[in-house]
Amino acid sequence: MNLFRSEEHVRGWASFAPGTDEGIVPLPDMIKLFSGPYFTRRMDPDYVSHMFEYVREMGRTMKEIGRTGPFWRRPKA
Repeated sequence: MNLFRSEEHVRGWASFAPGTDEGIVPLPDMIKLFSGPYFTRRMDPDYVSHMFEYVREMGRTMKEIGRTGPFWRRPKA
């Protein structure tokens, strides 16, 4: 993950790949995503038992911050 001052700085970066615009995420959205239970509960002894619940919550957060397009979907195996 790279942090940039602004979207213009991202686009001016030598390694910026056209077509990856959807991957530009504001810091408040990243904070919201990484403060969810999928990430914060990882050291809980029952984490694996609740992992699917945490994944669903992360999916809801992704929808809430508008990160559901093709860029964010895992490729089908």
